[in-house]
Amino acid sequence: MDSEERKTNRSEQKSRKILKSLIRKQPCDLLLVIGTGVSAAVAPEIPALCSWRSCIEAVIEAAEQLEVLHPGDVAEFRKKVIKDRDLLVVAHDLIRKMSPRTGDSKPNFFQDCLMEVFDNLEQHIQNPVVLQSILRLMERGTMVLTTNYDNLLEIFGQQHGKPMESLDLKDKDKVLQWARGHIKYGVLHIHGLYTDPCGMVLDPSGYKDVTQDPEVMEVLQNLYLTKSFLFVGCGETLRDQIFQALFLYTVKNKVDLEHYMLVLKENEDHFFKLQADMLLHGIKVVSYGDCFESFPEYVQDLTAQICKQRSPDAFASTTVLGTSCVDCAKRKLGENDMDLSKRVKQSDNVDTSAGDLNIVKKFETQVQGNCTGPPEGEAENWALTIPEFQ
Repeated sequence: MDSEERKTNRSEQKSRKILKSLIRKQPCDLLLVIGTGVSAAVAPEIPALCSWRSCIEAVIEAAEQLEVLHPGDVAEFRKKVIKDRDLLVVAHDLIRKMSPRTGDSKPNFFQDCLMEVFDNLEQHIQNPVVLQSILRLMERGTMVLTTNYDNLLEIFGQQHGKPMESLDLKDKDKVLQWARGHIKYGVLHIHGLYTDPCGMVLDPSGYKDVTQDPEVMEVLQNLYLTKSFLFVGCGETLRDQIFQALFLYTVKNKVDLEHYMLVLKENEDHFFKLQADMLLHGIKVVSYGDCFESFPEYVQDLTAQICKQRSPDAFASTTVLGTSCVDCAKRKLGENDMDLSKRVKQSDNVDTSAGDLNIVKKFETQVQGNCTGPPEGEAENWALTIPEFQ
């Protein structure tokens, strides 16, 4: 692509219309689902970040170089990567091949291969625009989960002074805290993280304890019902077995939901068919452009438009699904110069009955936490009733 074509694409990108229903979402109403497209845009020099296929190919290459996989197995896996459509199965078999035969989640050669593939990630961040946009949304209450093995977002956030935290599904307490909005800069890796290969699993059976825990499943599926999921840099995430197990299996009436997916429009017929199919899942498919180079700028523009929206008044937006953010609440009450507790103490002439004080304390608890979470200990009164995971 020559320079003139790039200029034309940038010009078209700036004039591209964005759905009003999307840009009018409050950041704390969104949950970002990050796929390989984000990593590919940020660190294009690392092929393993570009796609599932590229990642598997890179691991096989590392296994051959480190001599931790028999040459015959290397050749066989390379054939599978080319021929097999279900790459999750190929990846699962590859992990098992380099793991102990006991079935335990012990350290294995797969760990060494990943370390080789993802070595020194921080040195390969070339285009941080997408990560900057994601952090901007997180600052305002947007939650983030990813199917990626890498921690590029956490690395970038830490470089900019954010207390980033990588979360694994096997840590129940952390997952519950994150799902209830209590870990502002937490990134949930539903497939695990390369720095902890023992926690990496590619099929729902590996998370049997998680998927059979009613408390965890309820709080996670509640997110799919109450948040607008925004799929960014994702390919076929809805076919991902773990994503299905966590969010889709028992969610009924998906067509009534409103989620969004940003995709590359390479072929018009395929694009519009995908739009029609995804509406059945309550997902609006949106094109960010006809070339991948348009992706970062589109995400940046989208983020800017979402973040410039004025937040609704606190009491007007308080529902069984949560409360508006702290700043909104304070504006409603005119409490920009002092917090709620001081206001109550200074209001000597106001009749503060026990009931009134309890209401104030409950509201104060809500606005001090994340805008998405219920008061501590009252989740059962605030969350929607969700069918138990089967």
